[in-house]
Amino acid sequence: MNIKGKLVEIFDEQQVTGSFKKREFVVEFAENPQYPEFIKFELIQDKCGLLNSYQVDQEIEIHFNLKGRKWNDPNGGVKYFNTLQAWRLTTPGQKVTQNNGPGQAEVQTQATTSNEPPAWLDNADDEDVPF
Repeated sequence: MNIKGKLVEIFDEQQVTGSFKKREFVVEFAENPQYPEFIKFELIQDKCGLLNSYQVDQEIEIHFNLKGRKWNDPNGGVKYFNTLQAWRLTTPGQKVTQNNGPGQAEVQTQATTSNEPPAWLDNADDEDVPF
């Protein structure tokens, strides 16, 4: 899943346990500009640093997973929790390409589109259709 919005708040990284850390941030999502939504996301573990190159009021695209958990409290009740766990952040108008480094991604600005067909069509043989 992904959405675009304006970065409203960035929280400090939290060391929750000895082996688990998270960082939260809030985005103003205006699907209907008259009624904007303020949505809190979290980054976990090695993804916490993704926010380092972003600032409040910047437009941002968030790629995330919707997570849900069930918890049985000590009194016998059941509670459910939802989390929006971000795993990629980009600036609108940028695309992500794979880099040779492990788990690294390089962000590049998208080129303007042209009226020319893609390069892979230049070598296409119309008689070699797979069906």
